[in-house]
Amino acid sequence: MNTARSFLFVPGDRPDRFDKAVAAGSDCTILDLEDAVNPSDKHAARQAVKAWLDTGNRAALRINPPGTEFYQDDLALVSHPNLTAVLLPKAESPDECRAILSRMNDGISLLPLIESSTGVLRAAEIAAVPGVARLLFGSVDFMTECGITDDTCGLLHARSVLVLASTAAGLAGPVDGVTLALDDDDQLAADCAAARGLGMGGKLCIHPRQVKGVNAGFSPSDGEIEQARRIVTAAEEAGAKGAIRLDGKLVDIPVVVRARRLLEQAGG
Repeated sequence: MNTARSFLFVPGDRPDRFDKAVAAGSDCTILDLEDAVNPSDKHAARQAVKAWLDTGNRAALRINPPGTEFYQDDLALVSHPNLTAVLLPKAESPDECRAILSRMNDGISLLPLIESSTGVLRAAEIAAVPGVARLLFGSVDFMTECGITDDTCGLLHARSVLVLASTAAGLAGPVDGVTLALDDDDQLAADCAAARGLGMGGKLCIHPRQVKGVNAGFSPSDGEIEQARRIVTAAEEAGAKGAIRLDGKLVDIPVVVRARRLLEQAGG
């Protein structure tokens, strides 16, 4: 989960879409028992998810949040051996995370969804729980609760809090919320660029057509890779332990470290 860029939701009561979602090429496919499923269909969705996983298929699972009438029944699935991760929606408490982790098998990642003001204010505590793999931002619910109508500047603080909490806990960059404009590739690219610029490492997707754009948006460009190689090469040739000059700019140790990290992300 540390390197996953795209996280694609598929309704848990639509088993006909499960294989198609996996084939869309997302880094993480999420079978959704929460928002995408009507209350009257929760039981059928849970059965469909279990049947699909029982045949050897692997995916992540978003359960319903604690306090709902569906939560306890959903917990029966979090120990399924073919799960890659469990998403905890409306995450607001480290104790909630620990309770679910106690039911999960080793090797399954816990991905808390931060979707409220309380969740943002307690993000550092949640990120520090052993077993939490990544923080996810439920931006739409957060905006609704806080009365935010500007999804750029209005969410800047919350996004930055999640980045700081993740970094302090040694986690990969948090995963940004969804882009609701399903057919606007330019908007998706702009949203990815803005989130990546803040230090976020991936994005939630609500349609398969968004996956390709998100994967591209959170991957280093050819230009970035080339520049990173030039920085690393220049530093190695200079044998520098301090700052050097490249293209008229100062290149110090943190810049070299960042370049090396980008090359690792790009696979060399």
